[in-house]
Amino acid sequence: MQTVKMYTTAVCPYCIQAKRILQSKGVTQIEEIRIDALPQERAKMMEITGRRTVPQIFIGDTHVGGCDDLMALDSRGGLMPLLGAA
Repeated sequence: MQTVKMYTTAVCPYCIQAKRILQSKGVTQIEEIRIDALPQERAKMMEITGRRTVPQIFIGDTHVGGCDDLMALDSRGGLMPLLGAA
């Protein structure tokens, strides 16, 4: 299974929802980068993604986007293949 990295904040309901979706697909480990606790990581996230909002989700080297993007990817049947890609 691919590694999953997610930029989050502590109280973000979309972050919580995205984690639940990923866990329901069998993801047991998410590298969570809390941009509220590590402000320098927000600047890094914005540089990498061009976005200011959380969550920002990466599966392997692929930037999925936010929670809505994750749900859309799943509804198109693309989430499980991306998670399983080696």
